[in-house]
Amino acid sequence: MERLSRGIALEEITAVTKISQRHLLALEQEHYRLLPGGILNKGIVRGYAGALGLDQHDWTERYLKAYSASGQMIDDDRSWMAFASNVGKSRILRHDAAEARLRWVGGILLLLVLAAAAFFTVRYYGLHAGWWPTLLPAMRIYTVAQAAFLSCQTAMVQALSLLGR
Repeated sequence: MERLSRGIALEEITAVTKISQRHLLALEQEHYRLLPGGILNKGIVRGYAGALGLDQHDWTERYLKAYSASGQMIDDDRSWMAFASNVGKSRILRHDAAEARLRWVGGILLLLVLAAAAFFTVRYYGLHAGWWPTLLPAMRIYTVAQAAFLSCQTAMVQALSLLGR
């Protein structure tokens, strides 16, 4: 009725939306079984309403109510409609899960930064007070290991020289 009151021909809508006239006629005459089904039906309704300058969301909702009430709904379409409504819910759940992971990562990073800051603060004051032995404690371990290696090497040389005589 909207299309006729505005004086728009089906050919014009087909040219603009690329939706076949067969599907547009089926939609206008409420022969929903002739439509391709699934999510495509909503696309046809949106394109048709957009070409007429109507609110696409409002007309899609009206179509879904009329289609459900008509008794022509196929079980496959019910599953598509359930799928479409669940997609939005799963997106929200994934968004919440990603947000929770980001919070955990942020908390762990914050703890690491605080631990590093505490370590360097204690080390700084320890160096100035004199109870932290060197700037790099690993250097002390390295010198002890080097001395042990040299003493082992000397002992091996002496043992080989005794055996060689």
